[in-house]
Amino acid sequence: MASKITPYVFGSAARRVCIASRPAIRSQRRAFVASPRVASDSLFVHRDSADNNASIPFKFSEQNNAVIKEILARYPPQYKKAAVMPILDLGQRQHGFTSLSVMNEVARLLEMPPMRVYEVATFYTMYNRNPVGKYHVQVCTTTPCQLGGCGSDAIVKAIEGHLGVHNGETTKDNLFTYLEVECLGACVNAPMVQINDDYYEDLTPESIVSLLKALEASAKDVAGTPSKVPAPGPASGRESCEPTGGLTSLKGEPWGKELFKKEFQ
Repeated sequence: MASKITPYVFGSAARRVCIASRPAIRSQRRAFVASPRVASDSLFVHRDSADNNASIPFKFSEQNNAVIKEILARYPPQYKKAAVMPILDLGQRQHGFTSLSVMNEVARLLEMPPMRVYEVATFYTMYNRNPVGKYHVQVCTTTPCQLGGCGSDAIVKAIEGHLGVHNGETTKDNLFTYLEVECLGACVNAPMVQINDDYYEDLTPESIVSLLKALEASAKDVAGTPSKVPAPGPASGRESCEPTGGLTSLKGEPWGKELFKKEFQ
């Protein structure tokens, strides 16, 4: 009889010893800590300010209302909410940034819950949730721009030295807002910056400072004396993204026998 119950007795005792020897399970509760607000909070958190709150009225201009009518004509009436992105962009261009009032007006026009518009505006970084300067200087600091030409670090240093601001800041005269961004898709012409809607490429510390000075002078021009702002594109003289040293391949006829349709020969 004892032989039948012995395994159960000793087995239970062994299990109790094993359990007792385990380390105490750590609590999964999260402690409350005091920490500063991180910069990424601005992407999805709204805090009322003097220039961005729901009490500030916003209406599209007559000219933009005509553009909105044209945009909405591209979509079936029951799917007009699909136009939220271009109309948000239109509101940003008119108001200067995508404020809460702009988002609420877009929601009213498209008959959408405001939260659906907020979701779009907080997801895409092209919508500026806070006021920006007349010239929004976005510097690419991704790897190709860090390695190409003089490197984006030199461009960043030149911009900060000339404007006297750091990443995410606006100059006191509200003329320039400077921001470091990820890849802008002009890797072959690195380093580069985007200023408003224009790309300036193949930059050097000297050329970016000259560009900023020209934009500043242009903003302060009096009527009849416009300043000359460099044209967008590569500052090195090349037209697009061809090799800086000139054509190195595809200079002659193909070595093989190619067959084409008669109309293409």
